[in-house]
Amino acid sequence: MGWGSACRIFNNVADGLIEAGADDDVKEKTLTKVIADLQAEDWDTELDSLQDYRNDPAIVRAFAANDIHWED
Repeated sequence: MGWGSACRIFNNVADGLIEAGADDDVKEKTLTKVIADLQAEDWDTELDSLQDYRNDPAIVRAFAANDIHWED
């Protein structure tokens, strides 16, 4: 069984970076690491979070760096 509630953790970090005005490089580097760490703990609802941020190219790249892609 995976860790579905990790979406709250990821989304809170992503929202915090956005609200703080972090540039794309900071968002991408930070969230790439967060995603990797959450996946190591058996995060299984990554696509739910990716869907929430699929209009943010830096966040989409962070997911892609962890082999998570949104299929249209």
